[in-house]
Amino acid sequence: MPRVAFLGLGAIGLPMARHLARPGHDLAVWNRTASNAEAFAADTGARLAATPAEAARDRDVVVTCLPVSRDVESLLGGADGLLATLQPGAVLVDCTSGDPATSRRMAAALAARGIGFLDAPVSGGVSGAEQGALTVMVGGDASTLERVRPVLECFGKKIVHCGEVGAGDALKAVNNALLAMHIWGTAEGLVALEKAGVKAEVALDVINTSSGRSNASMNLFPDRVVTRAFPRTFRLALLDKDVGIAADLAREQKITAPLLQITAELFRMAHTELGQDADHVEAAQVVERLGGAIIGGRGGAG
Repeated sequence: MPRVAFLGLGAIGLPMARHLARPGHDLAVWNRTASNAEAFAADTGARLAATPAEAARDRDVVVTCLPVSRDVESLLGGADGLLATLQPGAVLVDCTSGDPATSRRMAAALAARGIGFLDAPVSGGVSGAEQGALTVMVGGDASTLERVRPVLECFGKKIVHCGEVGAGDALKAVNNALLAMHIWGTAEGLVALEKAGVKAEVALDVINTSSGRSNASMNLFPDRVVTRAFPRTFRLALLDKDVGIAADLAREQKITAPLLQITAELFRMAHTELGQDADHVEAAQVVERLGGAIIGGRGGAG
């Protein structure tokens, strides 16, 4: 097993790192909130690093999992940055749901020093990370992927080489844009049906055995919207970011993509209205407010 550093012990990163902290694995960890890394190191026996440079010293693979690409890029330079200690032949695996342009820029900076780079965003949420069953979408050199595959297999059940650097980021963004479309579209349909006298529970029972079903209708709406539970598992702010990346991709590729562009605008609006801490499924509440009905019919739409 390669010597690994893991940077970014957030909601997804923490359980991913736990799979890398198995007995016999040489793992170093760093986190912007030092107390989180201290607790993780005390619990797992991983080596605690005070800076990204210290974490990357003598490491074969550095895995990053941060909110946005620019956060990762900011860790590269300076006396405390990754480039201060990463050696030629090492690989930076960025599991951030990032943007292709920044990933290509980082890859070029690292390649100039003989360091490999893979963009490797993940899908499967907190539960998938806890189970070690994430889907990993990889952009970059195929031979580099094979070198780090044992690391990815610790937390990834399905590992897919998507293409050149940036391809993993692009696919993850489009995947999440489709998630956003399903959430918004399902909410609009259910609000309309509520106002027409069809209860959400009845509608979902039919939709989920018919051609309109999706993960949103089968899981998110019954478990979170109808129940009004809204657990905070994936921030709306991050979904807004991902849909924006997908919309930018469509513009860069010069394709007509009105649904992507409209979805980006709608989720930017929802993010602005609900704030930084809202869960992604809470976007349905904006649809309820606009439509004047609550999905499930519990209370008013105010």
